[in-house]
Amino acid sequence: MTRCYNNYGPYQFPEKLIPLVITNALEENPIPVYGDGMNVRDWLFVTDQCLALKLVIEKGNAGEVYNIGGGKEVSNITLVKTILQIMGKPESLITYVSDRPGHDRRYAINPQKIAQKLGWRIAYSFETALSKTVKWYTGNYEWWKRIKSGEYQKYYQHWYGSMSK
Repeated sequence: MTRCYNNYGPYQFPEKLIPLVITNALEENPIPVYGDGMNVRDWLFVTDQCLALKLVIEKGNAGEVYNIGGGKEVSNITLVKTILQIMGKPESLITYVSDRPGHDRRYAINPQKIAQKLGWRIAYSFETALSKTVKWYTGNYEWWKRIKSGEYQKYYQHWYGSMSK
């Protein structure tokens, strides 16, 4: 069994924080930040998640629980400002919005067990992976634009509608 928090990378649905920041910045749209932006998250690049899962499958012990974390705790506002800096976009795009009820102040996980017992380490630094993610969304405008516009739903409604007949 594995547990992790806050994956990011290519193909992530654009409603999630990192792709939302990137795509809104590309469109010069406001970037919503909940509350004071001081909510902290531990971020893990999706490729690192996949590598950890492969390692657990190959070398983990049945019945054991392995926490998979990126070891990079960052506040939401720091994350947003970092992405804007990578993109060369102004912080004036940031718009503070009312916080969600019950919004946790911190999500983090201790990955010591998987590191010590299986030798797992992240392959991509947070900075490198975040830059790769920005580059991917910048180069895949058509993919995320169809999702944000809702156009993709027509395809799925057609496909799944025809499967039920």
